[in-house]
Amino acid sequence: MIERISSGGPWEEAFGYSRAVLAGDMAFVSGCTSVVDGEVVHVGDAYEQARTAFQVALWSLERLGLSPKDVVRTRMYVTGAEHVEAVGRAHGSLFGDVRPASSLLLVAGLIDPRMLVEVEVDAYAGDVIT
Repeated sequence: MIERISSGGPWEEAFGYSRAVLAGDMAFVSGCTSVVDGEVVHVGDAYEQARTAFQVALWSLERLGLSPKDVVRTRMYVTGAEHVEAVGRAHGSLFGDVRPASSLLLVAGLIDPRMLVEVEVDAYAGDVIT
């Protein structure tokens, strides 16, 4: 069983991808940034951009019947070392009790230079769908 959902984001249709895909007992959320209604929000604030990006990802999981406690892996792509602590704090504020496997990587840039962080989330749905 494969279920795909869209958030209506500006690049999903143009680039041919889904916001999230549930495949069997695993859910995968595509890269999420701090874009709300087509606009980058919290410009210059890595902490709030990370929280917003994770909230987009968690909203996608909720549409698949999952919650933060089902998250098993996160990835954070950060555009500068100066943002690492803020992005890490944002992750901890949402996943401190869940403690998923996680990676935080420094990248040269994102699709819009105002974006400081992009996140991906994977979740285990086995306990939910059985």
